[in-house]
Amino acid sequence: MIVLGKMPRLIATNDTRCLQIRGPPISNSWRLSRRFHSVSRTTSVSQNLQRQPSTTTGLSFPKPRHIIPAISQLPSLQTNRQAHTIDSPSPSSPSLTEPYSPPTSGILSLLPKSWVPYGELIRIDKPTGTYYLFFPCLFSTLMAAPLAVPQATPLSIIGTTALFFVGALIMRGAGCSINDLWDRKLDKHVRRTQNRPLARGAITPFSALSYTGAQLLAGLCILLQFPTPCLFYGIPSLLFVASYPLAKRVTYYPQFVLGLTFSWGAVMGFPALGVDLLANSSALSAAALLYASNVSWTVLYDMIYAHMDIKDDAKAGIKSIALKHDADTKKVLTGLAVVQIGLLGAAGMAAGAGPAFFVGSCGGAALTLGWMITKVNLKSVKDCWWWFVNGCWITGGVISLGLGADYLLRYSGGEKEQEKIEG
Repeated sequence: MIVLGKMPRLIATNDTRCLQIRGPPISNSWRLSRRFHSVSRTTSVSQNLQRQPSTTTGLSFPKPRHIIPAISQLPSLQTNRQAHTIDSPSPSSPSLTEPYSPPTSGILSLLPKSWVPYGELIRIDKPTGTYYLFFPCLFSTLMAAPLAVPQATPLSIIGTTALFFVGALIMRGAGCSINDLWDRKLDKHVRRTQNRPLARGAITPFSALSYTGAQLLAGLCILLQFPTPCLFYGIPSLLFVASYPLAKRVTYYPQFVLGLTFSWGAVMGFPALGVDLLANSSALSAAALLYASNVSWTVLYDMIYAHMDIKDDAKAGIKSIALKHDADTKKVLTGLAVVQIGLLGAAGMAAGAGPAFFVGSCGGAALTLGWMITKVNLKSVKDCWWWFVNGCWITGGVISLGLGADYLLRYSGGEKEQEKIEG
């Protein structure tokens, strides 16, 4: 705003307010400024000149002697002015980030306040990832049970399965922690992940790293409860756990790396029940085919999951199979389902499975996957999330039921044969 000093007479329109100052600057000029003028981006002599047409063609005057620095003397008005600059969103525009709200329900609300960020880090309130990590362990345990010598008893299967579930819970939390450590800067640019504890600064990277180390140590303790060969089969999986977050930066197929990680349990059930994979070629073929089948399943469900973040991922430069094949996603999902079921059937043949497996596991997987691929709305975040969560139990459940039924039939048949031999 400019206030004029001594100058020639000006010609102004009616109702135009002008302020003339003679002599030194007025110390209380900000009061006069507020009375006669308003602060804005565009400086004008009079607001009425803009509202009323003028009969003159122009207005000119010499350089004023005194300029009142109104902006510097009006801190309150300066604040209002800055609130409308392009450096910050206007009050009427929506916020670019969603404010964090502490949990008010669920398991997180039961934790002490200082523990909540650590519970959020391991996604303790979102156990679906734990189930997806657990199901391959269950599949391999049920498939390996008839191959064990002697056949594994139902009680030993329950004990082994329980250990696998605890291990899946711990290692999934460790995997989430490692992922968030790598992605703490990228997560700020994705709406769904911007309030994760590391992204919002609720915990420091060092604290998260220490917590991750404790989880890995707990996972090792669980691994040591299995037969010794499991230790040699289990430790290499950590390479995939650490490399998955990096894959998102260099390839459009990080889901494949995630599949290699989450499907590792498809191998672990065999040594857990004492089946020597190196000495039993049938078991080795079954384990390898089951592992490949689970990799296809992981890529399938995580492709649906990736569609929830497809817009934010594109802006943040995060790569995913959903971005690469957005236009043909359902065709890709169908192909993955065919590969998964084919490999699952081949694994059953290698393991000597019976009709209950092929009808229940393979047939059930074909029906449930076909239903999911047909029904899922990939443009709806809510729908993608529903199928990601429930598809785990629907498809994983029918495969487990088929494997369980096949095991019970073969186990009961084995007992009858044993009774005949003894009789």
